[in-house]
Amino acid sequence: MPIYEYECKKCGERFELLRSIKDNDNDIPCPKCGKESPKRLLSSFGTTSSVGTSCAPTIASGST
Repeated sequence: MPIYEYECKKCGERFELLRSIKDNDNDIPCPKCGKESPKRLLSSFGTTSSVGTSCAPTIASGST
């Protein structure tokens, strides 16, 4: 199951949840204010290779 990042539309609290892809986001209450229907954020990820370098994608400056 993936970990998703969310941001509350009311108070701005950011939090993470381990959820199935098929689960609906509308039933998630904010842990700070209790408001439901937070905004799912796009997050990048990083991994480590056997050499110890980051494998997260980067955008070269000046490219479109």
